[in-house]
Amino acid sequence: MRSLFDEPAKAPEILTFEEAQRQAQTCTKCRLHQSRTHVVFGEGNTKSPVIFIGEGPGEVEDSTGRPFVGPAGQKLTEILASVGIARERVYICNMVKCRPPGNRAPQKDEIEACWPYLEAQIKHIKPKIIVALGNVPAQYFLKTTEGITTLRGRFFPWRDGIEIYCMFHPSYLLRNPSREPGSPKYLTWQDIKKLKERLDGLL
Repeated sequence: MRSLFDEPAKAPEILTFEEAQRQAQTCTKCRLHQSRTHVVFGEGNTKSPVIFIGEGPGEVEDSTGRPFVGPAGQKLTEILASVGIARERVYICNMVKCRPPGNRAPQKDEIEACWPYLEAQIKHIKPKIIVALGNVPAQYFLKTTEGITTLRGRFFPWRDGIEIYCMFHPSYLLRNPSREPGSPKYLTWQDIKKLKERLDGLL
Protein backbone atom coordinates (compact mmCIF):
# COMPACT_ATOMS: atom_id res chain seq x y z
CA MET A 1 0.00 0.00 0.00
CA ARG A 2 1.34 3.43 -0.91
CA SER A 3 1.78 5.97 1.85
CA LEU A 4 0.23 9.42 1.72
CA PHE A 5 3.41 11.04 0.48
CA ASP A 6 4.62 8.47 -2.04
CA GLU A 7 5.45 10.05 -5.38
CA PRO A 8 3.03 9.20 -8.16
CA ALA A 9 4.19 7.02 -11.02
CA LYS A 10 6.25 9.07 -13.43
CA ALA A 11 4.72 10.13 -16.71
CA PRO A 12 6.62 8.88 -19.77
CA GLU A 13 7.92 12.38 -20.49
CA ILE A 14 8.56 15.25 -18.11
CA LEU A 15 7.14 18.61 -19.14
CA THR A 16 9.54 21.38 -20.03
CA PHE A 17 9.61 24.37 -17.69
CA GLU A 18 7.77 26.49 -20.25
CA GLU A 19 5.13 23.80 -20.85
CA ALA A 20 4.58 23.41 -17.13
CA GLN A 21 4.25 27.15 -16.60
CA ARG A 22 1.77 27.45 -19.45
CA GLN A 23 -0.33 24.42 -18.52
CA ALA A 24 -0.48 25.38 -14.85
CA GLN A 25 -2.20 28.67 -15.72
CA THR A 26 -5.32 26.87 -16.94
CA CYS A 27 -5.03 23.68 -14.87
CA THR A 28 -8.23 22.05 -13.66
CA LYS A 29 -6.74 18.72 -12.53
CA CYS A 30 -7.85 19.07 -8.91
CA ARG A 31 -10.46 20.90 -6.84
CA LEU A 32 -8.11 23.75 -5.91
CA HIS A 33 -8.68 25.51 -9.23
CA GLN A 34 -12.29 26.19 -8.28
CA SER A 35 -11.43 28.83 -5.70
CA ARG A 36 -8.12 30.23 -6.92
CA THR A 37 -7.59 33.84 -7.95
CA HIS A 38 -4.15 33.29 -9.45
CA VAL A 39 -1.92 30.32 -10.13
CA VAL A 40 1.28 30.72 -8.10
CA PHE A 41 3.88 28.92 -10.19
CA GLY A 42 7.13 30.08 -8.58
CA GLU A 43 9.73 32.78 -8.97
CA GLY A 44 13.40 33.53 -8.65
CA ASN A 45 16.68 32.47 -10.16
CA THR A 46 16.15 29.50 -12.47
CA LYS A 47 19.89 28.82 -12.39
CA SER A 48 19.99 28.67 -8.59
CA PRO A 49 21.69 25.73 -6.86
CA VAL A 50 18.86 25.70 -4.32
CA ILE A 51 15.05 25.59 -4.47
CA PHE A 52 12.92 26.46 -1.44
CA ILE A 53 9.63 24.54 -1.53
CA GLY A 54 6.71 25.29 0.77
CA GLU A 55 3.29 23.70 1.09
CA GLY A 56 0.89 25.91 -0.85
CA PRO A 57 0.07 29.55 -1.57
CA GLY A 58 -1.68 31.63 1.08
CA GLU A 59 -4.18 34.45 0.73
CA VAL A 60 -1.66 37.13 -0.29
CA GLU A 61 0.04 34.77 -2.72
CA ASP A 62 -3.29 33.85 -4.30
CA SER A 63 -4.14 37.52 -4.79
CA THR A 64 -0.75 38.45 -6.29
CA GLY A 65 0.29 35.27 -8.11
CA ARG A 66 3.67 35.34 -6.33
CA PRO A 67 5.01 32.78 -3.81
CA PHE A 68 5.96 33.66 -0.24
CA VAL A 69 5.02 37.36 -0.26
CA GLY A 70 2.67 37.33 2.74
CA PRO A 71 3.80 37.33 6.38
CA ALA A 72 5.47 33.91 6.08
CA GLY A 73 7.19 35.04 2.90
CA GLN A 74 8.49 38.15 4.59
CA LYS A 75 9.87 35.93 7.36
CA LEU A 76 11.56 33.70 4.75
CA THR A 77 13.15 36.75 3.11
CA GLU A 78 14.37 37.82 6.56
CA ILE A 79 15.82 34.36 7.27
CA LEU A 80 17.71 34.37 3.97
CA ALA A 81 18.98 37.90 4.52
CA SER A 82 20.30 36.93 7.96
CA VAL A 83 23.04 34.92 6.25
CA GLY A 84 23.51 37.26 3.30
CA ILE A 85 21.29 35.51 0.75
CA ALA A 86 19.05 37.74 -1.37
CA ARG A 87 15.82 35.92 -2.26
CA GLU A 88 16.32 36.91 -5.91
CA ARG A 89 19.32 34.56 -5.98
CA VAL A 90 17.28 31.46 -5.15
CA TYR A 91 14.14 29.85 -6.58
CA ILE A 92 10.98 29.66 -4.47
CA CYS A 93 7.79 27.68 -5.08
CA ASN A 94 5.27 25.38 -3.40
CA MET A 95 4.10 21.79 -3.61
CA VAL A 96 0.81 22.99 -5.12
CA LYS A 97 0.26 26.02 -7.34
CA CYS A 98 -3.22 26.98 -6.10
CA ARG A 99 -4.25 28.04 -2.61
CA PRO A 100 -5.86 25.33 -0.46
CA PRO A 101 -9.05 26.68 1.18
CA GLY A 102 -8.44 28.20 4.58
CA ASN A 103 -4.70 27.71 4.15
CA ARG A 104 -5.05 24.04 5.05
CA ALA A 105 -2.31 21.59 4.10
CA PRO A 106 -2.54 20.26 0.53
CA GLN A 107 -4.09 16.81 0.23
CA LYS A 108 -2.55 13.78 -1.44
CA ASP A 109 -4.49 14.00 -4.70
CA GLU A 110 -3.81 17.74 -4.98
CA ILE A 111 -0.07 17.22 -4.56
CA GLU A 112 -0.06 14.45 -7.14
CA ALA A 113 -2.05 16.54 -9.62
CA CYS A 114 0.57 19.30 -9.29
CA TRP A 115 3.62 17.02 -9.25
CA PRO A 116 4.34 17.22 -13.02
CA TYR A 117 4.71 21.00 -12.70
CA LEU A 118 7.07 20.76 -9.75
CA GLU A 119 9.04 17.97 -11.41
CA ALA A 120 9.47 20.17 -14.49
CA GLN A 121 10.76 23.00 -12.31
CA ILE A 122 13.28 20.72 -10.63
CA LYS A 123 14.43 19.22 -13.93
CA HIS A 124 14.94 22.67 -15.47
CA ILE A 125 16.67 24.31 -12.52
CA LYS A 126 18.83 21.29 -11.61
CA PRO A 127 19.42 22.34 -8.00
CA LYS A 128 22.03 20.84 -5.75
CA ILE A 129 19.73 21.24 -2.75
CA ILE A 130 15.96 21.33 -2.26
CA VAL A 131 14.94 23.00 0.99
CA ALA A 132 11.70 21.43 2.21
CA LEU A 133 9.85 24.00 4.32
CA GLY A 134 7.56 22.20 6.74
CA ASN A 135 6.01 18.76 7.09
CA VAL A 136 4.30 18.42 3.73
CA PRO A 137 7.29 18.79 1.38
CA ALA A 138 9.66 17.07 3.80
CA GLN A 139 7.46 14.00 4.17
CA TYR A 140 6.61 13.90 0.48
CA PHE A 141 10.16 14.04 -0.84
CA LEU A 142 11.56 11.69 1.80
CA LYS A 143 8.60 9.27 1.79
CA THR A 144 8.41 9.29 5.56
CA THR A 145 5.88 9.95 8.29
CA GLU A 146 8.52 11.54 10.54
CA GLY A 147 7.75 15.12 11.47
CA ILE A 148 9.71 18.24 10.66
CA THR A 149 10.93 18.53 14.26
CA THR A 150 12.87 15.30 13.71
CA LEU A 151 13.87 15.97 10.09
CA ARG A 152 14.95 19.62 10.34
CA GLY A 153 18.59 20.58 10.03
CA ARG A 154 19.53 17.40 8.17
CA PHE A 155 20.58 16.67 4.59
CA PHE A 156 19.12 13.60 2.88
CA PRO A 157 20.11 12.17 -0.52
CA TRP A 158 17.21 12.21 -2.96
CA ARG A 159 17.92 11.54 -6.64
CA ASP A 160 20.07 12.85 -9.49
CA GLY A 161 22.62 14.03 -6.94
CA ILE A 162 20.09 16.34 -5.26
CA GLU A 163 19.94 16.61 -1.48
CA ILE A 164 16.82 17.40 0.54
CA TYR A 165 17.35 19.78 3.46
CA CYS A 166 14.50 20.23 5.91
CA MET A 167 13.58 23.39 7.81
CA PHE A 168 10.59 24.68 9.75
CA HIS A 169 8.04 26.51 7.63
CA PRO A 170 8.31 30.28 8.25
CA SER A 171 4.65 30.40 9.32
CA TYR A 172 5.56 28.14 12.25
CA LEU A 173 8.07 30.73 13.41
CA LEU A 174 5.39 33.43 13.30
CA ARG A 175 3.33 31.34 15.72
CA ASN A 176 6.35 30.71 17.96
CA PRO A 177 8.16 34.04 18.40
CA SER A 178 10.52 33.00 21.23
CA ARG A 179 14.24 33.16 20.46
CA GLU A 180 15.29 31.14 23.49
CA PRO A 181 17.76 28.26 22.93
CA GLY A 182 15.83 25.27 21.60
CA SER A 183 12.96 27.39 20.25
CA PRO A 184 11.93 27.07 16.57
CA LYS A 185 13.48 30.47 15.77
CA TYR A 186 16.73 29.54 17.48
CA LEU A 187 16.86 26.20 15.65
CA THR A 188 16.07 27.87 12.32
CA TRP A 189 19.00 30.23 12.83
CA GLN A 190 21.24 27.18 13.27
CA ASP A 191 19.67 25.51 10.23
CA ILE A 192 20.04 28.47 7.86
CA LYS A 193 23.69 28.90 8.88
CA LYS A 194 24.29 25.22 8.13
CA LEU A 195 22.62 25.60 4.73
CA LYS A 196 24.68 28.69 3.94
CA GLU A 197 27.89 26.79 4.70
CA ARG A 198 26.85 24.04 2.26
CA LEU A 199 25.98 26.64 -0.38
CA ASP A 200 29.19 28.67 -0.06
CA GLY A 201 30.85 28.79 -3.45
CA LEU A 202 27.63 27.77 -5.21
CA LEU A 203 25.56 30.95 -4.88
